[in-house]
Amino acid sequence: MRELILKMSMSLDGFVSGPEGDVAWMFSGDQVAIAWSVETVGNASLHIMGSRTFKDMASFWPTSTIAFAPPMNQIAKAVFSKQGPAVLKAAATANSPKDASAGADSTQSGQFQPGAESWSEAYVASGDLADEIAKLKAEEGKPIIAHGGAAFARSLIARELVDQYVLLVHPVVLGKGVPIFSDIAQPRRLKLISATVFPGGAVAQIYRPM
Repeated sequence: MRELILKMSMSLDGFVSGPEGDVAWMFSGDQVAIAWSVETVGNASLHIMGSRTFKDMASFWPTSTIAFAPPMNQIAKAVFSKQGPAVLKAAATANSPKDASAGADSTQSGQFQPGAESWSEAYVASGDLADEIAKLKAEEGKPIIAHGGAAFARSLIARELVDQYVLLVHPVVLGKGVPIFSDIAQPRRLKLISATVFPGGAVAQIYRPM
């Protein structure tokens, strides 16, 4: 039986991106926090996400050389989409190798990295959300990590499917943006499991539902 962990970065005032999708503030350069995040996403047997996040990630990770690339490429994926298998066509098209000499940035190698094929081989979950999650949880292995996007995270939270919240809270206040806890019907209490402060000011907070 696998647990479902929702891992998200958020601002101090509770937003996972700015109103126009701005997430530059997440990348602080705090190497200790980055190492913690890489270890966290690597401790999974499955990464799950909504279709928009899947398409974005499938166009980036297969040729990426940054520290997150190995776990993001080499661990199996599931994408939640009503499109069915058609969503994988976007991954197959988007993750073709890019010529590093023709405008690719320094995080891109221009060549497929180990595990890149996992994006086009992802499991497509197109049934009822709770049923699909229950089926994935029933398998043995390390935890399932959900990456978002925000709408997908809100659905998981609203239907009480999350077993553990791993929230990396950054020392920035956005004032307005995209929340993930806005769809709950009534207040919920969570139990704090741990809190880790990083040199750059971010705090990793881990909670479980009570």
